[in-house]
Amino acid sequence: MSSFSYQKPLRAVSFICHAPHAKAVSVVGDFNAWNPAAHPLNQMPDHSWLLTMELKHGHHRYAFLVDGVLTLDPRAQGITRNDKGERVCLVPVS
Repeated sequence: MSSFSYQKPLRAVSFICHAPHAKAVSVVGDFNAWNPAAHPLNQMPDHSWLLTMELKHGHHRYAFLVDGVLTLDPRAQGITRNDKGERVCLVPVS
């Protein structure tokens, strides 16, 4: 018999970054301990960058790392600050 605790389901969230000349783009946030290597985006044929990942319900802070530079998402639903005081984006997941 397995032990099972009910958790709210995860929700798919797509991160899209328009950086056609970038060599590497990743999404960093409180969901991956701001780890630049955790969630690299894939470059699409139109040269935008895309990653779809599942996040828990709640509000998550995040930003893009474009060639190592912390970059805000112009499509973000809010702006806040991370623990270092840097401006970052906010995504609500419900």
